[in-house]
Amino acid sequence: PVRLDDEAVIELRLLTDHRTDLVAERTRVVNRLRALLNSMFPALERALDLDNVGPLRLLSAYQSPAAIRRAGVKRLTTWLRNRKVRSAQALAEKAVKAAERQHTAVAGEKAIAKMVHTLTEEVMTLNEKIAETDKLIEGRFHEHELAEVVTSMPGIGPTLGAEFLAAIGGSLDTFPTADRLAAFAGVTPAPRDSGKVSGNLHRPTRYHRRLQRVFYTSALISIQCDPNSRTFYDRKRAEGKRHVHAVLALARRRVNVLWALIRDGRCYEVTPPVTAAA
Repeated sequence: PVRLDDEAVIELRLLTDHRTDLVAERTRVVNRLRALLNSMFPALERALDLDNVGPLRLLSAYQSPAAIRRAGVKRLTTWLRNRKVRSAQALAEKAVKAAERQHTAVAGEKAIAKMVHTLTEEVMTLNEKIAETDKLIEGRFHEHELAEVVTSMPGIGPTLGAEFLAAIGGSLDTFPTADRLAAFAGVTPAPRDSGKVSGNLHRPTRYHRRLQRVFYTSALISIQCDPNSRTFYDRKRAEGKRHVHAVLALARRRVNVLWALIRDGRCYEVTPPVTAAA
């Protein structure tokens, strides 16, 4: 049956698609930034984590080894603290230590430094856009009737929850069983039986890749924060499964749990509810 998605689901789909594009663009720009910085100042490229705000703030004003040496630890620390960068002194010391390893200026250093500055500004702008989009997603997601149930699952926050709702169309109407949802998410093997061979299971080739990412990522997070998930993961590892396969097995199990929670309209509990004796 054809079911038209409601306004909330359409908005969540648009917002999550937009966020995915922004994250992909940020990854592309960060990779270019790393390559440029590595060509001019490899010691600093190895020392900085460009996924954090502090290093980006530093690169927005100081790009070359000579500039960092001239500033020194004390001045860099003050500059970073004035911009509310965490662990400012540690970052400044790390940058100056990297600058002390390189006293030779590479050809085209000034041009490269300008490009590093430009790309750094682009990354920070993209970070702001992603943060703004996250706020929009969170606000729209919490307006959905299933938001509380979905986020009660350990490892699923507003962003992953919004991607889940966008993928399934906001309800389980098209997924009468948990197996159907698991197949759609690509977390269950696909059978390829023939007339002579049965039980021939392979990795699925047609599935919703972003929904698979939702279940895999949330399963990975839940290992650290949910005792039930940790116990299941450890058991699979003890059975000889590799890390990825154990996480996929956990993701498959979580499909069953989330499907049942939505069906029953109740939230996840670490200890399963006790059923009264008949």
